[in-house]
Amino acid sequence: MECVVQGIIETQHVEALEILLQGLCGVQRARLRIHEFCLKSGPNLEVRLLCDLEQPEPAWTVKHVGGAMRGSGAEQISVLVRTTVESKASKNVLRLFYALGYKLDHELLRVGFTFHFQRGARITVKVSSVNKMTRVHATDEAVPVTPGIQLVEVTAPATPEKYSEVAAAVSSFCEYLAPLLHLSKPGVSTGVVPTAAEAAASLMSDGAGTTL
Repeated sequence: MECVVQGIIETQHVEALEILLQGLCGVQRARLRIHEFCLKSGPNLEVRLLCDLEQPEPAWTVKHVGGAMRGSGAEQISVLVRTTVESKASKNVLRLFYALGYKLDHELLRVGFTFHFQRGARITVKVSSVNKMTRVHATDEAVPVTPGIQLVEVTAPATPEKYSEVAAAVSSFCEYLAPLLHLSKPGVSTGVVPTAAEAAASLMSDGAGTTL
């Protein structure tokens, strides 16, 4: 399982967000360049193939995102808890899924950076520009889906027994990002934060965050 929240930030404030994250996490960022394929077989079967282009040799991952947890417990927490299955794969994985009858629904190129750290849970923060292809597989021709806006995603792995503790850790961490962006369950759009410009200016003038 994983706990996840998402939000958006204007590209002009991304540098300030990076400074804040650097101070909060106390680790160096990693560059992010992921070619993502969404494949479907029928109306209900969907998998994502992720090709990490930052590696010396492109590294492939197969990921299936299941349904969100439902019930009163899920409604009372501010993060989405969902099932996931993820596995490393060889470079022939796309050909394999085509042979199994899957069709390419769409593909994206995500470019940005990511932070991995431990803070009550194993948390990952991804900040990326989401780009679409003008031609199939043409990553060099990708154009932003929403120019001037970048996606921020915070995730953490969880187990059915301890998802509430992980969700609490994610929620607690997200409070530190509130001056720059709102983070909520995927599909719940909260828009950009009105105070983001002021908060970003303050962070940029300080030049660094504080490790907590």
